[in-house]
Amino acid sequence: MPGTWDRAAATARHFFPAHPTAAAVLIPLVEREELTVLLTQRASQLRNHAGQVSFPGGRIEPGDSTPEAAALREAREEIGLDGSFVSVIGYLPDHLVITGFRVTPVVGFVRPGFTLKPDPAEVEDTFEVPLKFIFDPANHHPQRRRSPFTGEEVDFIDIPYGSHNIWGATSGMLMTLYRVCTAPELP
Repeated sequence: MPGTWDRAAATARHFFPAHPTAAAVLIPLVEREELTVLLTQRASQLRNHAGQVSFPGGRIEPGDSTPEAAALREAREEIGLDGSFVSVIGYLPDHLVITGFRVTPVVGFVRPGFTLKPDPAEVEDTFEVPLKFIFDPANHHPQRRRSPFTGEEVDFIDIPYGSHNIWGATSGMLMTLYRVCTAPELP
């Protein structure tokens, strides 16, 4: 008789493709008086994640030497963020997304003074959210949604901010950042 972990793994396996597409996103932490996270509202006509709040990013292309290179290239293409304003500080663990991607989150500090020029084919809007707001557990709203891909119910954390709702993979990556930044120090 299979154990609980075996059943859980078998159940989870059908949520994800056998060979996910490698992708990378930039988690841009803007160094303002109060640290903020720069986010995008994806264009409503996109094939994947249309209209959702996201980080700039996309597929890792053959010319990208690293996930960092892909994330910085995508940030330049999607929102016009010049990589000279970004100091990459590290990576978060990869996130598997049920739409078929294995996303590497690249975390970077962004020096103020940049000018954004969103590509309207990909991005409807950009906005910043104070990191303190994102890290406040009072703003973490557990939700359960039916997956359009499998019909199964999936748990998410929503982070409503003004007229925006941060959820799904973006919220998951922010919750990973939150756990990394607030975890107690190991001896």
